[in-house]
Amino acid sequence: MEKAKLLKLMYQYRSLGFEYFKELKPIDKKLISTSANSLHEIELKVQNCHLCPLAKSRKNVVFGEGPQNAKIMFIGEGPGANEDESGRVFVGRAGQLLTKIIENVLNIKRESVYIANIVKCRPPNNRVPTLEEVTACKPYLLEQIAIVKPKVIVALGSTGYHHLSEDYNTPISKIRGEILEYGDAKLIPTYHPSFLLRNPSAKKDVFADMLKVKNLL
Repeated sequence: MEKAKLLKLMYQYRSLGFEYFKELKPIDKKLISTSANSLHEIELKVQNCHLCPLAKSRKNVVFGEGPQNAKIMFIGEGPGANEDESGRVFVGRAGQLLTKIIENVLNIKRESVYIANIVKCRPPNNRVPTLEEVTACKPYLLEQIAIVKPKVIVALGSTGYHHLSEDYNTPISKIRGEILEYGDAKLIPTYHPSFLLRNPSAKKDVFADMLKVKNLL
């Protein structure tokens, strides 16, 4: 039954112009591309997306925000209640902390970076998105990456890291701060701001990771 549902999803987003990809097998990051000419064009597709069950419970699609030529791209897990209500990414307490990290450590304005999530609709009760949901939504994110062409991608938390890298075995605590290759960009995993709200002592680790990001610019 699960395989049949995933196959149906594959056919659905192929009809939208996406190519097949196998989620559990690492893809060649050099092949990341898009037929879209702008983020707005991708956003229009996402606004009308009903490829997974999250579309039924969402209030708003949370596409992402930032300049199309941003050098840094932050990618989290999924929208929370505040994001679902507003349609904007990272606007709750975790978002406020992320803004402080960007502006106080990287010394740049939040508006100069691009921020998105692995999935663009809120999972019920802020649970971790399922493989079905990620499989349906990830092609949109790959298109965003192809358009923005960031120099550095920061994966916020384990969900962001696992689904970007397709390394599902390494804990975020073991990989955070590493500088990894991701096509033409560098991928740096770090802790999610929500984790920092629960574990303030980990802020020093994120501070160190952001210094690495800063040195790559």
